[in-house]
Amino acid sequence: MRSLSIGATGMQAQQLNVEVISNNIANLSTTGFKRSRAEFQDMLYENLRRVGSPSSDTGTLLPSGLQVGLGVMPVATYRINEQGNLNVTNNPYDIAINGRGFLQVQRPDGTTAYTRAGSLQLNQDGQLVNPEGLPVIPSITVPSNATGITINAAGQVLANIDGQSTQSNLGQLQLATFTNPTGLESIGNNLLKETESSGSPVTGNPQAAGFGSIVQGSLETSNVNIVSEITNLITAQRAYEMNSKVIKTSDEMLTTISQLR
Repeated sequence: MRSLSIGATGMQAQQLNVEVISNNIANLSTTGFKRSRAEFQDMLYENLRRVGSPSSDTGTLLPSGLQVGLGVMPVATYRINEQGNLNVTNNPYDIAINGRGFLQVQRPDGTTAYTRAGSLQLNQDGQLVNPEGLPVIPSITVPSNATGITINAAGQVLANIDGQSTQSNLGQLQLATFTNPTGLESIGNNLLKETESSGSPVTGNPQAAGFGSIVQGSLETSNVNIVSEITNLITAQRAYEMNSKVIKTSDEMLTTISQLR
C-alpha cells in the first residue's frame, strides 16, 4: 500500500521540522541568532490516468487525470534575517547592528566569516576580536593607555589617549552585505560564510546607503519568537501523530485483507 510509505515520509518530514524548531528554541538567548524554518515540497506523482490523454477514438480528452502523490520531502531550511531586539549592556566593546550588514572576522585559515554577534573583546595585543579570538576586519588595535572608548554610529572607534586633548581615531569598522543573505552557510560559533548562492560581499561603512548603523553598549538578541515556536512545535507534533495514524490505518487494512477466507 502506497499509504505506508507516504505516511513514513510525512513522519520523517515532521521529525526534521521538530529538529529545526528545537534548534530555534535552544538558541533563544544566542546573540544575533536568526531563526530558521523548514521548507517542504511534494514528491513525485504516479499517473494512473494522465490528464489530457485521449479517452476515446473520437478525440475526446480526459479533463482531469488520476494521480497519486508519493509523499513529502524536506528541501531547505530558510534563515529569516529579521532584526532582533537591542539589549543594552553598557559594555563599551559590545556593539549591535541596527539594520543591514554583518561584521567581518578573519578565520585562522585566512578566510573571512560574517556575524551579527557584536560581543567584542580585546586580545593580548589590544586587538578587537570576537569571543573566539578571531580579529575584526579591518584590524583595530586599542593602545594600553587608551581610555573612554567610543564607537559611534558610523563605526569609528575613538579613544582618549593620555597626554592628548582630543580623541584619537583608532580605526573604522566596516559592514558587509549580500544580495541573498539567506544563502550564507552557518558554520557554528555565530559565524556564517560566503557561498555562491549568497553572492559576493559588498563592504561599506555603517550608516552609508544600504548599511545599518552601530549601536555601542548593546547587543542584538535572537529573533526567535518563543510563542510562535511553541505553536509551530505543537502543529508539527500533531502532524507527526496524524502521519502515524495513516500508517496504523494502513496496517489495519492489510490485517483485514490477510484475515479474509
